[in-house]
Amino acid sequence: MSVLTLVRHGQAAAFQQHSDVCTEKVELQARKLGSYWLAAGVAFDGVYTGTLIRQQRTERVVAEVYAEAGRAWPLPVALPGFNEYDAAGVLSRLVPVMADGDAQFAELVRRFEESGVNSAFQRMFEVAMSAWMSGEPAVEGIETWPEFRDRVGAALRQVMTGEGSRRVAVFTSGGPIALAVQTAMQSPERLFLDVNWRVRNCSITEFLFSGSRVTLDSFNATPHLPVADVTYR
Repeated sequence: MSVLTLVRHGQAAAFQQHSDVCTEKVELQARKLGSYWLAAGVAFDGVYTGTLIRQQRTERVVAEVYAEAGRAWPLPVALPGFNEYDAAGVLSRLVPVMADGDAQFAELVRRFEESGVNSAFQRMFEVAMSAWMSGEPAVEGIETWPEFRDRVGAALRQVMTGEGSRRVAVFTSGGPIALAVQTAMQSPERLFLDVNWRVRNCSITEFLFSGSRVTLDSFNATPHLPVADVTYR
């Protein structure tokens, strides 16, 4: 059996329309992941990332840790299929349309805009993401749920194609990880959102695969991070 390790990027700027900005936690979280893997003797046959800054920076820091220890690290391959869903589009395009047509949702938006607190954002964003998955209301200029699902699925199939037993790492985001978990468990699509909210920054989710067979082996593990360094956004 081969092993597919999905790593969520380190902490990025939260609750912004343009969130592809790393915080200072990225360096800390990724270096601890690299050190943890080195101590465990983990080596990879292939490494992939999405094309987002936060994904690639997390991978680069881990690669630096391996280089400092004189250990081999594969040249990463960037695949856009591992990028996050269009959260910026949901916030800038879908949310205003929903607020115009739904007084209750407009109140959620108002509470977030006035308070700026994370809990208010989460309540608003959960409703918006449910609407995004349902496709109602339809808004142009946003990658749809079926488009996101299909591109991530294609990227996963691409990295799992090959002969013999292999160990592959992918540095990606919470959405692709949640989709991989939901797909492997053959669960209802709604589970995607429930899983997505729980994926920690720089966490490890692993699958065993052979041919078309994929099994979830572990989810959202952060053995390399003390509690004080665990983040979700």
